[in-house]
Amino acid sequence: MPTHRSLPPRDTTRKQGRPRFTMEALYLAVIAGGVVGYFGVEIAAAPFAYFASRCNIKGNVSIVSGERIYHVPGQEYYDETKISPQYGERWFCSEAEARAAGWRRAGR
Repeated sequence: MPTHRSLPPRDTTRKQGRPRFTMEALYLAVIAGGVVGYFGVEIAAAPFAYFASRCNIKGNVSIVSGERIYHVPGQEYYDETKISPQYGERWFCSEAEARAAGWRRAGR
């Protein structure tokens, strides 16, 4: 039966690596989360408030056909339409701009 004397000694000369996660990072994450939670989206949206108020035409790509359709405020599905830039969807400031980019107006 092996005893503690038969085990090789621990290598004490090896340098310990830097920890991946420090307490400072934890504190910073908690503070940042609190600020975002307290102020909400207003902080992130503030720089775009002027742009969003003037460019309110939603350019949507149809899931079924891939057709590019734009929606103007007051149309039936305007409020339900969400813009996802990763799918090529975007905002337009005028109907002329949307048409010039090759989009058509939604039927309803």
